[in-house]
Amino acid sequence: MLVAVLKVTGFSKVYDQHVAVNNVTFEVLPGQIVGMLGPNGAGKTTTMKAIAGVHPPTAGTITVDGIDVVARSSEAKRRLAYIPDDPNLFEALSVWEHLELAAALYRVPDWKTEAEKCLTLFELTDKRDALGNELSRGMRQKVAIASGLLYSPRLLMLDEPLTGLDPRGIRTIKKTLLDRAAAGAAVMISSHLLALVEDLCTHLLIYQKGQIIFAGPVEQARAAVAAEGLDSSLEEVFFRVTEGIAAAAPAKPTDDSATDRLPPAPHFPPAPPAPSTPPEAGPLA
Repeated sequence: MLVAVLKVTGFSKVYDQHVAVNNVTFEVLPGQIVGMLGPNGAGKTTTMKAIAGVHPPTAGTITVDGIDVVARSSEAKRRLAYIPDDPNLFEALSVWEHLELAAALYRVPDWKTEAEKCLTLFELTDKRDALGNELSRGMRQKVAIASGLLYSPRLLMLDEPLTGLDPRGIRTIKKTLLDRAAAGAAVMISSHLLALVEDLCTHLLIYQKGQIIFAGPVEQARAAVAAEGLDSSLEEVFFRVTEGIAAAAPAKPTDDSATDRLPPAPHFPPAPPAPSTPPEAGPLA
């Protein structure tokens, strides 16, 4: 039986009086590629940042490989990579020095060989000595992703990973994510590009106003929409789920009665990965 790489239990995040995420629970297993969908401000990036240890949960627990991201932050962070939607590089460091820094922080042995592979994979060889402030948006994205892949994280999270990339870069990122999942990593992608999610993801987490309103295999979502006589494209799934369900704005969780009204905890069963095409998603447990 596969053990969850990521386990989120009762996670809530409150800023002042604003509830960004309200009591969400889910697990991601090795080999799964989970697409996080939802309108702007639905809670997707807030969830990713909490998993990455950027900000602590207001309530709930998050573990990566069984390690609590708050209680044992450094250990947890060595097992994950988080690539934000607009990565900020160090202006005075070269591309190669960014990889060297990542290798030092994450204690990567024999890192130079792997770093050379990353440069080649992302077509950064001729930018090896370029400084962070000399790079285009797409190049910065490639450097950030290469730095995150260098230490082979168990959990790979990317927020709008294709922003600024050219067609070849997009193809490279897609294949790389499929390969990492096939090798046993858990992958999470937050994106408004439904075509990307449709191409890669085995499972979906759809957010609405800080809550998860759908969690499960992509094919399950398609089948549910098709059963209503609608087009089973991911676009139709997204609008059916987010606009076809009346979701009231969540209140700040203060007692058990508030959490009792939320959806049950989703669990993603394993889906067999493949090196070149997205894995088939299994049914929910």
